[in-house]
Amino acid sequence: MIQEVLVAAAGAAAATAVYAGAAARVVKQYERGVVFRFGRLVSGVRQPGFTMIVPMVDRLHKVNMQIVTMPVPAQEGITRDNVTVRVDAVVYFKVVDPADALVRVEDYKFAVSQMAQTSLRSIIGKSDLDDLLSNREKLNQGLELMLDSPAMGWGVAIDRVEIKDVSLPETMKRSMARQAEADRERRARLINADAELQASKKLAEAAHQMEDAPSALQLRLLQTVMAVAAEKNSTLVLPIPVELLRFLERAAPEHPAPGHSTAHPGAVVPPHSDAYLTGVAHAEEAIEDLTGASVDPAPRDSDAEGADGFSEGS
Repeated sequence: MIQEVLVAAAGAAAATAVYAGAAARVVKQYERGVVFRFGRLVSGVRQPGFTMIVPMVDRLHKVNMQIVTMPVPAQEGITRDNVTVRVDAVVYFKVVDPADALVRVEDYKFAVSQMAQTSLRSIIGKSDLDDLLSNREKLNQGLELMLDSPAMGWGVAIDRVEIKDVSLPETMKRSMARQAEADRERRARLINADAELQASKKLAEAAHQMEDAPSALQLRLLQTVMAVAAEKNSTLVLPIPVELLRFLERAAPEHPAPGHSTAHPGAVVPPHSDAYLTGVAHAEEAIEDLTGASVDPAPRDSDAEGADGFSEGS
């Protein structure tokens, strides 16, 4: 009798252990449990930790509550300004109501993915190319609103949506590069023109200052010569202002022209007179300036005789 009781107790313990093993469930911290009893949703979501269900009666479905990162495949479309682009994005979402995520939609991840692709194509057609390239924050907010409205009915909350990349055709890239190059060239020309204007104003002020002090021009010339000579050049080109030549011309004493005298044009000049010797000296100086000192300064006898004969003949 006692043996039968022990066997029955052991069998009951084993059945209890099997039942407990079949009914015991563990829900992780980032999960929530949804129980269906005979196909009907049991009110109340099982929290993280150890929980029990009725074996062969209840079905426990675990729903991940973490933020899901879902890449949206690249979508090709035409912008509002008729430019063909390919845009891809990424969606961050999470489940806020596990029961709705299981009951209201067959596969909430697939539904969010298809909705994101449709919304991305719609946003491409409503936007300009400049908005896709430079105003992405506004487009991201628009995409988030378009996705969040239907996703709330599925027990899903859209955390954020980001446009990752915008691919352009090669012809459009070349056109944009030419446009950017032309804009940079225009700005460079404006900067150069502004620099020339400022330099011209400074040069005009310097010219007025030098006009008040003429010696400043000579000092500036000497300073330029020193700057050029410091480069160890073999040839030095020295510009002489025309005003300097005119100043020297005005300062030079007036001399009678060589071979001329103040006497009457028809008068005969004696060969050994002072006027004749002065004219010869001036002629010799002019020849030395042109040809050097190689010319014999003493007149030859034949020249003197010719001069005498010319005088006598006259």
